[in-house]
Amino acid sequence: MNEMSARRLVGGAGIAAASAFIVEIPLYFVYSGPPPDANVLSRLLIGIVALAFLLVFVTAFRELVKRVSPAYEWAGSMAFAAGLVYTTITLVSSGLEAGAVIAADRPIDPTIDVSGTYILYGSISRLMLAFFLTALGFAVSRTGLLPRWTGRSAYVLAAVNLAFVPSLFFGNTPAHFYAANGWGTTALMGALLSYWLLALGISTYRGAKSSAAPAGRN
Repeated sequence: MNEMSARRLVGGAGIAAASAFIVEIPLYFVYSGPPPDANVLSRLLIGIVALAFLLVFVTAFRELVKRVSPAYEWAGSMAFAAGLVYTTITLVSSGLEAGAVIAADRPIDPTIDVSGTYILYGSISRLMLAFFLTALGFAVSRTGLLPRWTGRSAYVLAAVNLAFVPSLFFGNTPAHFYAANGWGTTALMGALLSYWLLALGISTYRGAKSSAAPAGRN
């Protein structure tokens, strides 16, 4: 894979993952009580597709860092590893929720009733995302492979994620902002990641097209 292909793959996968996440998140707020199975399984399926694209994104980002600046390949590998762990944790959480909903003989709210996902979606995911964003921000700032705002915003978002790591001490009420499974810890952080990833994906993909234009004219 050459640099141009890597940029296009990073951009395209980022846009696809972010778009799926953006569609998924509002489905958590459609019902005030236990949602019907169709709602839960639909949002989980969309989330699984988003995570598949996120896996492509982190893999392509590592390759892009390697192509642009081999000296910082280790930073790209750290971002890849943290992104892979985050993706795996979230896929496991989705599987636990889907299994509980399918097995239940009545509608349940998996954000409350599936206790095994509290820390997976919350503190653990927040910490892994902080590592991923810090490594990505460092790689971008050192290599200049993406616009400066992507690196700086990655650092800011990493700090915000770290601030939610202690949320495991604050109960399990989704309506509370700072609970282990609260809307701030999960939904808000997911929304911030989604729109940041969308902006980064668009910027990266447009950058790849712009840099390819001169070669196409020659």
